[in-house]
Amino acid sequence: DVKTAFLHGDLDKEIYMQQPEGFVVPGKEHMVCKLSRSLYGLKQAPRQWYKKFDSFMTKSGFCKAEKFLVVTSRNTLIIVFLVLYVDDM
Repeated sequence: DVKTAFLHGDLDKEIYMQQPEGFVVPGKEHMVCKLSRSLYGLKQAPRQWYKKFDSFMTKSGFCKAEKFLVVTSRNTLIIVFLVLYVDDM
């Protein structure tokens, strides 16, 4: 489980939001906040986190399998199967 995973996704376009309740700056109630990171509730939050995760795994030397396959081996090669499930509950 990756705690606060969706908060670590980088945004690829500018997104603005109303000031959160209780955060309003006196005299600037009409202004909005520009997000610098992904936020829970954004429709693109899961995708942005996945893109960051995918980039990390690729840079770490892992590659994707196009289809599921069963691999058997009798040598010392280490095989890693990674299953990723997203649940923002």
